[in-house]
Amino acid sequence: MRLYTAVAVSGFKRYATYRVATVAGVFTNTIFGFILAYTYTALWDERPHLGGYDLAQALTFVWLGQALLAAVALMGGGFQEELQDRIRSGDIAVDLYRPVDLQLWWLATELGRALFQLLGRGVVPMAIGALVFELRLPASPLTWLWFLLSVVLAVCVGFAVRYLVSLASFWLLDGTGLSMLSGLLCLFFSGMILPLNVFPGRLGEIARALPWAAMLQVPADVFLEERRGPGLLGAFAFQVGWAVALLAAGRALQSAATRKVVVQGG
Repeated sequence: MRLYTAVAVSGFKRYATYRVATVAGVFTNTIFGFILAYTYTALWDERPHLGGYDLAQALTFVWLGQALLAAVALMGGGFQEELQDRIRSGDIAVDLYRPVDLQLWWLATELGRALFQLLGRGVVPMAIGALVFELRLPASPLTWLWFLLSVVLAVCVGFAVRYLVSLASFWLLDGTGLSMLSGLLCLFFSGMILPLNVFPGRLGEIARALPWAAMLQVPADVFLEERRGPGLLGAFAFQVGWAVALLAAGRALQSAATRKVVVQGG
């Protein structure tokens, strides 16, 4: 575990060097937060308590989305492009010879990156949103702890999804299209565009059962204290279940790829 902790720390320090990019990211997240907040305000004025949220909860959902956008990599990014490039170039062969677990190595890197993005790009937009709008912030310190745990699980689920997409590069000449499709699905089914509670009927049931719901909708509901008692345990079970299933699928696909596929360029 000491090795993977060091890898996570290295991932944190690596992204901490991109100061200009971080400032630009904070600015972008804040601007989009204002755009979405005023859009939600107009929508909730017409449809109060839409999806079971009041206006304060809806606005809180907006700023939580901006706070978690980079940390959970809801639009892709992080390790994904680097891993795909290493597969295309053949450098992945070097990684496979290392005396470490490939999946755990990249997961540790991703956790370090996510921690920096949460602190570097998440806190400021959320604080600005709380100053300008009336948000529904947790009153109990315990809720903040459960929220952070839910965010960690969200990062793991997001990593597992993007790891599967990245491994497709073993078979595809270019995984860009699949990555873009994965990003679009994540934006829609995570709740980034609209809370999944708003989705009607069967579409809403399906959306809330998919793994992308574990990346934003579930942490947001934990933060808004919509999940309490058995509901909170159910939320964590949902996230853990998808994380375990997707990580297991990634390990199986990795095994198949490294056993039967010749790395492109190497």
